[in-house]
Amino acid sequence: MSWLEKLLPPKIQHTDPADRRSVPEGLWIKCPSCETVLYKSDLEQNVNVCPSCGHHHRIGARARLNAFLDGEGRYEIGQEVVPVDALKFKDSRKYPERLKEAMDNTGETDALVVMGGAVHSIELVAACFEFDFMGGSMGSVVGERFVRGVETAIEQKVPFVCFTATGGARMQEGLLSLMQMAKTNAALTRLAKKGLPYISVLTDPTMGGVSAGFAFVGDVVVAEPRALIGFAGPRVIETTVRVKLPEGFQRAEFLQEKGAVDFICDRRELRKTVANVLAMLQRQPADAVS
Repeated sequence: MSWLEKLLPPKIQHTDPADRRSVPEGLWIKCPSCETVLYKSDLEQNVNVCPSCGHHHRIGARARLNAFLDGEGRYEIGQEVVPVDALKFKDSRKYPERLKEAMDNTGETDALVVMGGAVHSIELVAACFEFDFMGGSMGSVVGERFVRGVETAIEQKVPFVCFTATGGARMQEGLLSLMQMAKTNAALTRLAKKGLPYISVLTDPTMGGVSAGFAFVGDVVVAEPRALIGFAGPRVIETTVRVKLPEGFQRAEFLQEKGAVDFICDRRELRKTVANVLAMLQRQPADAVS
């Protein structure tokens, strides 16, 4: 090698594409609110809340329950109930095909996960919607699991907590889906007659038949910050009534101002807050929350 070649920068060497290192997909997440690029594992450790701006990213049912419930004494309720295509429904695709795709994508058998456990040593039953399973839509299985969760709470004389994240009723099940609104509310009436608390936690989004059903009948209705909550979407309403909706319409803060929501709670504070509320509703001493 001559002295001139030593001074010149080295030539770019072409490597085999198979040998190149690539950054795995999904390692980073960009916050839609503040546009900060976040490391996925850091975001998950912060229960999917942006550490920069506090934006509440959507979170899966099991991840939420894992963060909410105490580590010991958990048990699942109604996992053996699975959906069937009773109506032989078909739109652009068959209903069983959509179910299989949702099951493969989420690892769940339907859009509701119900678990018994405790929060700060206060025993309860918690139900949580999985939005990634067909938009968290409520079908027969969701209604049945919800009712079994309520019945377990009645049997064990413990409170019931539900986290909603849903687009509403499941159109592929038609009237069978709409019947779940009456079925779930009837179960909650039995819970109320036993004097057991029901706390409803509304997360982004809570829409359709669920918001018109059991979402707003809680003894205490809690919402996460900036959660979209309503029946029909704002675009549908604007198109129908031809009126410009106010800023923040159908957001948690708007609903709290109008009295539809009791209070808004940061997800990171939810465990302690719910435990304190349950202790108060059951007339337990403050030191019952450990």
